[in-house]
Amino acid sequence: MAIVTTEDRGAVRHVVLNRPEKRNAMNAELIAGIGEALTAAAADDAVRVVVIRGEGAMFSSGMDHGSLGQLAADPAGLRPLRRRILDTWNLAEEMTKPVIAQIHGACLGGALELALACDMRVMAADAVTGLVETRVGLVPDVGGSSRLPAVIGLGRAKEMILASKVIDGTEAERIGLVNRVCPADALDATTQQLADELLACAPIAVGLAKRILDAVAKPAFANTLELEVTAQQLCARSEDFGEAIRAFVEKRQAEFTGR
Repeated sequence: MAIVTTEDRGAVRHVVLNRPEKRNAMNAELIAGIGEALTAAAADDAVRVVVIRGEGAMFSSGMDHGSLGQLAADPAGLRPLRRRILDTWNLAEEMTKPVIAQIHGACLGGALELALACDMRVMAADAVTGLVETRVGLVPDVGGSSRLPAVIGLGRAKEMILASKVIDGTEAERIGLVNRVCPADALDATTQQLADELLACAPIAVGLAKRILDAVAKPAFANTLELEVTAQQLCARSEDFGEAIRAFVEKRQAEFTGR
């Protein structure tokens, strides 16, 4: 079975993360599969709306732990690794078709950064989401630090990122992180309802409006992305990150020194 599958429901294409045995953790193969699926959807004239969702118990647990280990072993390799991920996530934002993230179970770290690159988010009330990188001595560096303030405002974004705050779907809808929240068993129907509303509008106008709104919301996006990777390089070389990795392996609470 492919690690990313697709399903067409009329003019709506579902891109499905299909690594449920690993909680859809983002490894190189899954990231490449997402990129291929989004590129194909953008090029297909029959597709007018794209939905990204996860197979199994959750949307995604975030970056695969192997990626963290790779970063700890070789901080200098951060830029090429990050570039591949960011280029893939950006496909959701850059295509002229609206993209919806359908979130159930959990959507953490890099997975939320993918969802933030989507135009809209629909979330189950009992699902949880958050950018939890500061817990392991890192920062959200594949667009999360740049996109989250544009979605929920600076103060709430600081609270979520600085405190690695994890929230449920109800809270996510209250602060504007997701567009719609619903019971888990109504998630498909609620996503389809939003897709139908988008399909009722003229596709060229929708695509142009999307481009304008993104430009207004993130006028310094290129600069802040560079700040993200510079900050991550400093974090990856810090003693705090090394301690976080050791604590994870040893299944204990990390003891940060601020060095």
